[in-house]
Amino acid sequence: MKLLKGLWIGFWSGLILGLLLKWMQAVTGVRNYELLLNVDFIPLVNQVNWSELTEFVFHLIISLVIGIVYVYIAKRRNYTFGQLTIISLVLTLPTYILFFPLSILAVEADVPKPTDMGAFLYWILAHLTYALLLPILYKTFERKNAASQ
Repeated sequence: MKLLKGLWIGFWSGLILGLLLKWMQAVTGVRNYELLLNVDFIPLVNQVNWSELTEFVFHLIISLVIGIVYVYIAKRRNYTFGQLTIISLVLTLPTYILFFPLSILAVEADVPKPTDMGAFLYWILAHLTYALLLPILYKTFERKNAASQ
């Protein structure tokens, strides 16, 4: 059950993050969605011209792993919603900072420069949304399961 719950939470939170960044890019022109999907710096992977959908699936796989880890941590004891939120913020902390190495490592992709603080702010806001979705979806799933039993 933990695995399925983690997959469910990882899928929906990752989907929403990706769609949010795609929407932000459409509205602002800041190419953070491109940054999220960019794999042109990964050896062997960069040998293929992947479709946007495939690159989005790569992003979702990372989110699935985060969702599974989050659920395994959350199930360790009966945490309050506030504690679950802090756990998600700490667990996703690397995603905020990834903006810098991802923008530096990009080879051909037209992504924001690491000095673009506006792009960094959008990146942070989107990933904070992702972090807040984890406990919200976790608690929603818990209520749904409790109601069906």
